[in-house]
Amino acid sequence: YKLKICNFKLNMKRLKFIVIFLILIGCNPNKKKITGIFVGGQIINPSSRDVTLYQGSRVIDMLDLNDNFKFQRKYDSLKNGIYKLEHLPEYQTVLLEEADSLWIRINATAFNESIVFSGIGATKNNFLIDLYLKQEEEVDFLSTKYSSNQVIFKKIIDSLVFEKKTSWIKMDSINNLSPIAQKVTQAAYIYPYASIRERYALLRSSKWTEVGDSLFFSYRKFLNYGDNDLAFFDPYVNYILNYISQKALKLGEPYFKAKETTSFNIRRLEILDKKISGKLLRNNLARAIAFEEMLKFKNQTEHDLFIQYYATVNSSKDYLREVIALHQDINKMNAGKPLPKVLLQNSERKTVNSASLAYGKPTVIYFWSQTQMNQYRNTLNRLNKLKNTYPNIRFIGICIQPFNALTDQVQKMMGLDSKDQFALTNFEKASKVWVLTLLNKGIVLNKKGFIVEGFGNFFDIEFEKILKNL
Repeated sequence: YKLKICNFKLNMKRLKFIVIFLILIGCNPNKKKITGIFVGGQIINPSSRDVTLYQGSRVIDMLDLNDNFKFQRKYDSLKNGIYKLEHLPEYQTVLLEEADSLWIRINATAFNESIVFSGIGATKNNFLIDLYLKQEEEVDFLSTKYSSNQVIFKKIIDSLVFEKKTSWIKMDSINNLSPIAQKVTQAAYIYPYASIRERYALLRSSKWTEVGDSLFFSYRKFLNYGDNDLAFFDPYVNYILNYISQKALKLGEPYFKAKETTSFNIRRLEILDKKISGKLLRNNLARAIAFEEMLKFKNQTEHDLFIQYYATVNSSKDYLREVIALHQDINKMNAGKPLPKVLLQNSERKTVNSASLAYGKPTVIYFWSQTQMNQYRNTLNRLNKLKNTYPNIRFIGICIQPFNALTDQVQKMMGLDSKDQFALTNFEKASKVWVLTLLNKGIVLNKKGFIVEGFGNFFDIEFEKILKNL
């Protein structure tokens, strides 16, 4: 018994010494403070050879994957804020702050669903991705509720907001979030539902009167229309764009008809100019509207007029050059023009020029991605039907990522002719040259390699009408 007491006293002395030692270490003025931001991770089943870090539209860094498909970098001068991590053709938002040490694991075959963050700064980013996935799951449910009256629809959205707010309060209470982290994580549940409210108003445009339904729009007074901290945060940007669209819509004007016109997008720029503050935010929103307009290929005759107005609202020289370059690239894809040249990889892993694609017969070019296998299966079903109907046409498939052993196996299993299969060697460059914005894109060439249709939809009925006339 005495021995136990002696051991107890000895252990207490040791414990006291350890506590004092730890306190002295914590108070040591020479202790090094963690600085900078570390970002690293691993891509399972990668679809490209690198990972790109963006802030807005500006490339911060391009990180090559090593032999184990890992990447990492320490940054000493990154500003706290919102960034995008891209592994083509997918990307996701990350919130980075001083002293973060973030490790990211992604399976490229199920990009968003597989993202897991660990390390310092993981909690806020895991909250953002979990929230994003929950909101994605609600899309089908909410699509069935747009026919509800305003009172019922408002109650549905209010309940979803309350559910996410409760989750945020719980997360915030057990984490020491910075002010910017609080702002971004709150915005992640507030603005998507505000955006849905604006979409509801747009879809019911022919029956909508803001004066009579002011209660429905009461949420607007709690929102910020000039927050530069959120200028590149998708939920916030999407909300402001929908808000601008709702404001630009004339009373009784059908939204789906209006949004296809250049005059509507000019009105959106006018609303932006009057209602939205913050230079960074204004320029990013104006750029988004400009891209929407430029990609309405049927409006090409009015694009010069639009760009003239856009130049009066936008103050970024880089964005203006970008929009003008897109306008010029679109013009190069018009009917009668030779198909612009890009570099491709053939099935033997050799680099070839796209000019070699046409061999004296009409040609259709379709696209697919290794990360979108459902779309690829649908594309192959469509391909087989078209090949049987139009045996005089050559159909060329182009993968937007370089080939690998898995794609070889899939194509062999599908019985595809390797001579008609190619891959892009540089998606970023090629997508700009060919104005590739959707995987459903189909390009039609005549037997001399000149463009018949540069902006077709491979699945559209109108696309098949073009093939009949070749």
